[in-house]
Amino acid sequence: MDIGIPKEVRDLDQRVALGTNSVAQLVASGHHVYVQTGAGTGAGFADDQYVQAGATIVYSAEEAYKRAQLVCKVSTPSLEEIDELMPEQILCTFGHLAAASKTRFQKLLDKQVTVLAYEMLRDEDGTHPLLRAMSEIAGRLVPQVAARLLESPHGRGLLLSGIPGLPPAEVCILGAGEVGFNAARAFAGLGAQVTVLDEARRLAELDRVFDVPGRIRLMYAYPDQIAKAAAFADVLVGAILRPGERTPHLVTETMVKGMRPGAIIIDVSVDQGGCVATTRPTTMRDPTYVKHGVIHYCVPNFTGLVARTASRALSNMLRPYLQRLDANTPDELRGDAELRSAMVVYRGHVVDPRLATAQGVELMSLRGDA
Repeated sequence: MDIGIPKEVRDLDQRVALGTNSVAQLVASGHHVYVQTGAGTGAGFADDQYVQAGATIVYSAEEAYKRAQLVCKVSTPSLEEIDELMPEQILCTFGHLAAASKTRFQKLLDKQVTVLAYEMLRDEDGTHPLLRAMSEIAGRLVPQVAARLLESPHGRGLLLSGIPGLPPAEVCILGAGEVGFNAARAFAGLGAQVTVLDEARRLAELDRVFDVPGRIRLMYAYPDQIAKAAAFADVLVGAILRPGERTPHLVTETMVKGMRPGAIIIDVSVDQGGCVATTRPTTMRDPTYVKHGVIHYCVPNFTGLVARTASRALSNMLRPYLQRLDANTPDELRGDAELRSAMVVYRGHVVDPRLATAQGVELMSLRGDA
């Protein structure tokens, strides 16, 4: 199969979907890989390294797309990237299409491509391996972002850990999945006082894992409990994700108004619409805004801050799945349950029920589906 790796177009996003080791293994398996010049430079993969791995360097995004049967990228496609797609191509990417605008979503459908969304791919035990890799990074990265935003002169001027005689920062984490779990562990390791809110089953699992008595509090995610925790928080982290669905607003605007002046909201759920009512997407170049006196950080692709780590993690997890593909049409994906789980659009038709509901479009049933 001909695989195209274009350069990411989002400002300051230097991640790349496949590193040189993965490319070498794909080439050895008989695939042809075309890499846009500079696509991997920011993640530590030079053009000449891709050449040594057996890839062909192309000198425009147009050529990377036109040579490809399968386009492999990281971020959800922008309007200009959708313009480059051609009918019957396969697009592999983080889709997050439930939160896409109607205009961008319809334009993607009009291209009659097949979309494999990384966040939807499930393995045999029901976990989401590609999503998990990015979520682990996101969770561990959140305290680094929070620590910077707490600093003077724009933040509250707090040290996460406090010092003897002065209490640590209060951190509220909404959601105890991979992002929330990793964020809680990292914040606690830095000495912050952490409160995690989720459903009873997940809290019980965390209680068995965490061994930081008094440092991590576990609370049910009822509206009154969320409001109480938010009111005392120096940092509130939105870590709710329901793959394929828009994230519900569990933090209302009234709750935001009740937060401390200068407090910080980091809504990692922004990819799927955000779990805070006052969330709107920002960029790595202009990452924050202030609403009701609260600093909001809502960067969808913020794992791009650690482009080398994120690219290597994604590449290592993605490569085995790509090696299953060959020059056959997307119909062949139907025989592979794991790859099939990632298919949300088939030749311009929505085939995932959650996406169809979120976007209000007709669901197409593929032959062989139950």
